[in-house]
Amino acid sequence: MKIKKAVIPAAGLGTRVLPATKAMPKEMIPIVDKPAIQYIVEEAVKSGITDILIIISRGKSIIEDHFDRMPELETKLKAGGECKRELLNEVVGVAKLANITYIRQQEQNGLGHAVLQAKSFVGNEPFAVLYGDDVIIGDDPCLAQLCRVYEKYGMGVVGIKEVSGDHIHRYSSMKVSYMSENIYKITDMIEKPPKGKEFSNFSILGRCILQPEIFDILERIPYGFGNELQLTDAMKEIAIKDGLIGIDFVGNRYDMGDKLGILQASIEVGLKNKEFGNEFKAYLKELVKTF
Repeated sequence: MKIKKAVIPAAGLGTRVLPATKAMPKEMIPIVDKPAIQYIVEEAVKSGITDILIIISRGKSIIEDHFDRMPELETKLKAGGECKRELLNEVVGVAKLANITYIRQQEQNGLGHAVLQAKSFVGNEPFAVLYGDDVIIGDDPCLAQLCRVYEKYGMGVVGIKEVSGDHIHRYSSMKVSYMSENIYKITDMIEKPPKGKEFSNFSILGRCILQPEIFDILERIPYGFGNELQLTDAMKEIAIKDGLIGIDFVGNRYDMGDKLGILQASIEVGLKNKEFGNEFKAYLKELVKTF
């Protein structure tokens, strides 16, 4: 079955990057010339997604505005003639990427609580979850890699990467067994494991494909780490009962809820920019000589 629906939780407060996020959602922090969430939406669309639900919170209506039409700007760009044509097409194209709807998460009670808001949107079909913090850039869209694995195995799929031992306690830890190439079977997991309780250094980073059964589990499990409803705790039940598939995806992942991640994204994407990448590279080479 093809995955056509995606959920993007984007209601978090962005406390790790304050004060920048006091008035601007972290999802709108730009990577060169596009906000982070546009990269995520574009990845979903390139992976075959047609319907997207973005879960927002109070003060994040700017996300809705970004994916809406803006007649005043479009009129001004049209008046600029051929020299503004490319910009006009880009601005209009953002509003036509997909069928995007929104729902407010009135209380921020964890990722599992956010995903639970999507129950009526999803209905009775498998769906993708793309974390609003995580931008993943590569020639082969990360979600497309997960979709192909889902179509092959018909099981829940998560994108995983190895995290350093010093950092694994900030993420989740997977109990994995090797299947083939970059594919693993997951049979257990733990959210933000205490030292010595890790299953492995593999952690879920930003992408999942789940069956609708996840909602029944989220509705009955207790709140977990940090007194929040953890999506990992719900997936743990599925992993133990039926197993999940983990794919060590190909692509560069940037944590847009982290100051260093934001800098890394801007620098690496800027270096690949066709318009000014070479000039930027030359600037950086000279700059590092002064430090």
